[in-house]
Amino acid sequence: MKIVLVSMNFSPELTGVGKYSGEMAEGLVSRGHEVSVVCAPPYYPSWTVSKGYSASAYSIEQPMPGLTVYRCPVWIPKRLSGLKRLVHLASFALSSAWMVLKLVGWQPQVVFVVAPALFCAPAAWLAARLSGARAWLHIQDFEVDAAFELGLLKQPWMRRLARFGERTLMRRFDSVSTISSRMMRLLGTKGVALQKTELLPNWIDVSCVHATPDSARLRQSLSIEPAQVVCLFSGTLNRKPGLEVLIEAARQLAHDPRVVIVICGNGEMRAPLEALAAGLGNVRFMDLLPAAQLNALLNMADIHLLPQLRGAADLVMPSKLVGMLASGRPVIAAGMPGSEMATVVTGCGLVIEPECADIFAQAIVTLADDPQRRDRLGAAGRQYAERSLDSHAIFNRLDQRLEALCNPYHTPAAPVSGVRLARAVMNSIEPVAIEPVEREIDRAQ
Repeated sequence: MKIVLVSMNFSPELTGVGKYSGEMAEGLVSRGHEVSVVCAPPYYPSWTVSKGYSASAYSIEQPMPGLTVYRCPVWIPKRLSGLKRLVHLASFALSSAWMVLKLVGWQPQVVFVVAPALFCAPAAWLAARLSGARAWLHIQDFEVDAAFELGLLKQPWMRRLARFGERTLMRRFDSVSTISSRMMRLLGTKGVALQKTELLPNWIDVSCVHATPDSARLRQSLSIEPAQVVCLFSGTLNRKPGLEVLIEAARQLAHDPRVVIVICGNGEMRAPLEALAAGLGNVRFMDLLPAAQLNALLNMADIHLLPQLRGAADLVMPSKLVGMLASGRPVIAAGMPGSEMATVVTGCGLVIEPECADIFAQAIVTLADDPQRRDRLGAAGRQYAERSLDSHAIFNRLDQRLEALCNPYHTPAAPVSGVRLARAVMNSIEPVAIEPVEREIDRAQ
């Protein structure tokens, strides 16, 4: 089967959507499919394009047989804001539309688009219709809801317009998937028919996460004693998790020599967090490690920390949670009662009120005082990961669903026009170059 995967973020990014889209592409190729990926150059979470890539030029890579990666230009803001994020997403949607439509001539059977960024969905849907392919939309994050809940966008008219566009787009796809059952129910409130929805949770290769002595060397590199309790947050350091609460919790635990809080990651909040933690001897910062060292990093933790802001606590299912559970370590997670994350973490750790440093500190002390409870909760998390989050089982199920979506018993999506005409139209379109617009946006704000 020929599959076009449209994902703004992609491998070699180590966190978030890029990590999962990269693993998905490789999983599909290993099952005999041909995959063409349309993505941006790697830039996340540092918001700086990685060495060897360009933010202003198109490029093609073939990292393995059956996988072709088309990199498209994208505008990367130097300073983040709600408006600049929108322009950032729109820049990729604009530059990638040409490439997505160009692939109509490849005659794919499925066009699979990952949101964020939902801005890419119109071109992906059109490409599917032009080629007679099935259109699949995968929701990693309800970006429209999260943007307003977190205050990134505030104007009521923008909310109404964005939600209208979101509903209109989602209802036109042949299949719409998301990463949790609660997010699937939210799809229903947005007008997506139940028979079109699919559960596609984030995953981890449980065979690659296991006990290892390598974590001892990581502890030594951070000047952490073997008897100390390591509380680890690892992931993108952005605004969404409300990471300041970890620094405040560390401040309250400064008198307890047992506890060390390790914050591993990069992103827009790294410098502010380091400034906030100045003078605290129980806080360590470290950069993201290569994927080959993920197992050692996860094993370094005695307790995993998962903060969230109130507004986002029921809109997203943090991707980093799957690694935490697979590591066999307990999780302290901030979440609203009844949220998907709270449901998963209950039995595998402690669920606490979001944005409350006092409660976070108390929960850390509770688990630091009880190693047997830590072992019991961690084992429960590992069992859940093996049962529900193993990448091999999830990719096999995705493979089956893709085959079912395209089998002869489904009424084929009729092409809007012949492939020859579509190819001729696409060949006449010139690619879009992305020019810096930072100063203009600053003036607009």
